Amino acid sequence: MAEYKLELKGICKSFPGVKALDDVQLSLRPGTVHALMGENGAGKSTLMKCLFGIYKMDAGEIYLDGQKIEVNNPDEAMKHGIAMVHQELQPIPARSVGENLYLGRFPTKNFGPIKLIDHKKMYAETEKWLKEVKMDFDPKAQLGTLSIGQMQSVEIAKAVSQQARVVIFDEPTSSLSDNEVEALFRIMNDLREKGVAMVYISHKMDEIKRIADDITIMRDGTYVGTWPAADMTTDQIIAKMVGRELTNVYPSKENKPGEVIMEVKNLSSIHEKSFQNISFQLRKGEILGFGGLVGAQRTELMEGIFGIRGIASGQIFMHGKQVKIKHPIDAMNAGIGLITEDRRGSGIFGCLSIKDNVGVSVYKKYMNAGFVLDHKKINNVVDENIKKLSIKTPSMKEHISNLSGGNQQKVIVSRWLANDPDVLIMDEPTRGIDVGAKHEIYEIMSALAKQGKAIIMISSEMSELLGMADRICVMCNGKLTGEIQEPEDMTQEKVMSFATKFEG
Repeated sequence: MAEYKLELKGICKSFPGVKALDDVQLSLRPGTVHALMGENGAGKSTLMKCLFGIYKMDAGEIYLDGQKIEVNNPDEAMKHGIAMVHQELQPIPARSVGENLYLGRFPTKNFGPIKLIDHKKMYAETEKWLKEVKMDFDPKAQLGTLSIGQMQSVEIAKAVSQQARVVIFDEPTSSLSDNEVEALFRIMNDLREKGVAMVYISHKMDEIKRIADDITIMRDGTYVGTWPAADMTTDQIIAKMVGRELTNVYPSKENKPGEVIMEVKNLSSIHEKSFQNISFQLRKGEILGFGGLVGAQRTELMEGIFGIRGIASGQIFMHGKQVKIKHPIDAMNAGIGLITEDRRGSGIFGCLSIKDNVGVSVYKKYMNAGFVLDHKKINNVVDENIKKLSIKTPSMKEHISNLSGGNQQKVIVSRWLANDPDVLIMDEPTRGIDVGAKHEIYEIMSALAKQGKAIIMISSEMSELLGMADRICVMCNGKLTGEIQEPEDMTQEKVMSFATKFEG
């Protein structure tokens, strides 16, 4: 039996103007979880996409159980027993859970000379695999009715159903609740016992310390080294990832909240099971955190404020004057910006350049004679934001889809900075972003608050809420159950007590 289940040797991959991978290696032992770590842009996802056949590598070799193999597309990868749970979901919302699970490999039955999809078998099998991952969804339910976290669970069930020898988990917990994370770790331990080798990409240090056997670290597209997970401290991992030591992850709170800039009064959704009777104030120069568990309706509330969701009753005031917001353009005109939780689905324009993704918010502002874009001014704005946010890209003409997740998130932040809103709503602003890039996002948020901008931050990371927010509102089951103002009251226990305070 080969010492390694999977080996990648000398992998190289270039995109126009940037070398994404330079002589990278990776060796997976059977029955182990191998953490692949590095900052955004380090090349982790690119390496895995080369392994899975999404990208064609320029050089390098892949060995499975000691035998050299070629992987030209995902179908070939799956035939070799390699499965992948992607960071950025690409579901088909209008189809059922079962159809998404078996996409491209539907079970069939003969109907005379014709082969038909065996729906009965497909749904029975789907139910079995969902139970395997402890997820009790209806296999016939439309996938679009599930939350992002639940969709991620379906992806995990899909990988398990392929009975793969190697499973790649690319940021699998970025959308999962604590209970769903525990279910994932149970699945991974079952796979470990069956001798499956797993690659686990995550920025969450506590998860890495819990689940990983080995750690490989990459930096700027190169291989830094591999170590037993038990031998590495969190500080050592961070230092090797970023090539420097990070002392304080959260910047010191030097902003001084001022007068009320926004007030929400008794805001209720048109859907009874969503947010109801929500009231809060937001001050100039303040970072207001919104905490709560999955399903608390925090995102839905912010989408209501931004004009994406219907409002049954309630009022929104900006600078003391009531504003009517029925569409996002009304919110933007009122000075409100929104960075969404789902970067791929509702954040970026994947087929456009960085310039277009940033510039779209200011095209109206830089229009000559009412119909001709002033590209020189737009270029200056985009260039300034690329430098300000340290976006890793060869040029502003680069397609945003070629950037890492963290750099894509910075482009979305740039878009709103270019639009210069008074209030910026940031829904899970550092989801799927590494420690170094998180620190940069926090510095940007802190600088904006010092300039007098008001920020609403939804975060499911407790340390982020406590480390960044001047004040915390907590929601549970569509209700605002608590507000924490005093620094000495900002504790994990206090937030959790409000987050689990179910009312009527």
